[in-house]
Amino acid sequence: MKALKIIRSIVLVILLLAVIAALALFLYLRRDIKTLRSLKNEGNGAYTMDYDSDYKLDKFLKTGAENDEELYSFIQKELMHGFAPDEDTPDAACTAFVARNDKGNVIFGRNFDFDASPFMQVYTHPKDGYASVSTVPLLAVGFDKRHSPADGLSKENIPLLAVPYFACDGMNEKGVSAALLVVPVVSTVYDENKVSMNQTVAIRLILDKAATVDEAVELLGQYNVYFSNNLKSHILIGDAEGNSVIAEYYDGALQAVTSTEDYQIAANHIAYNNENIFESPDSLTRQEAVEQVITDSGNRLDMQTCQELLNSVGLYNRDKSDRLQWSVVYDLTDRSGRIWPRRDSSASWDFTVSEK
Repeated sequence: MKALKIIRSIVLVILLLAVIAALALFLYLRRDIKTLRSLKNEGNGAYTMDYDSDYKLDKFLKTGAENDEELYSFIQKELMHGFAPDEDTPDAACTAFVARNDKGNVIFGRNFDFDASPFMQVYTHPKDGYASVSTVPLLAVGFDKRHSPADGLSKENIPLLAVPYFACDGMNEKGVSAALLVVPVVSTVYDENKVSMNQTVAIRLILDKAATVDEAVELLGQYNVYFSNNLKSHILIGDAEGNSVIAEYYDGALQAVTSTEDYQIAANHIAYNNENIFESPDSLTRQEAVEQVITDSGNRLDMQTCQELLNSVGLYNRDKSDRLQWSVVYDLTDRSGRIWPRRDSSASWDFTVSEK
């Protein structure tokens, strides 16, 4: 009987320790679980997610990453609990503009042409930064048209915890918006006294830390920026006051290209000094098409016009398959917007970004 009581006591202790360990694990992972549980399939390869976890941008900014290996090592250790993310970077070609809508509000429109894959609109609420909404091609974290995020809480979705570091456009609670667009050439000077990051982390930096265009440009100037997979890019940035620049890494420095008009357009060519360096002339053609619509409207674009415009300047592959993956219009005045997949405006949804 005494031996049986000892065995029972040991079993109870083991069970108690197991419960404590399970509770500790749940408490450790609870924000990640909440984040992944918020995943919603919007259809047409589009997803939304409310990111409740700490993606540790401030910690990243202390050391940065000088290449993708260092970036993915940080993400694997700090966000994904040791799971290794698949890495890929889409071949993108896009068009974006800062203009006004029919109410006079500042708007930021952009479409995203790239290799077919699911995409995600993610909401972030950092403790020491601005709340924002951003859009991420899920190819960047290992999903493609044959492999989409799983339904429900699944181990397969752990790579989604990396999405804050791969935003390609977005808007924050202060009405600052930014979008990456591919260009054929960049020219930068490495400063060993500056922390380094890639171009998608630069978008996260702007969304989390900048309240104006000027602040965004100043922030970019404090860091080295490298280009993942040699996917050279420039950044269109706009704010709620109607200010805008195209931030280009060209001629050995960060260039802030402004517009002489009350609107600004970016595509896939170098804008600095009107050099218009491009790989394909359709970049200039798309810019001219956007400018024509803006000027014809007197720089007062209603939402339907924006949708039709962004759909019309989306690209196709040589085999006639569609490259346009999403389009989005951010209202920088109201901190609201509309996004839709492919060219399907009827599948759009509206969203807002509220101050924390």
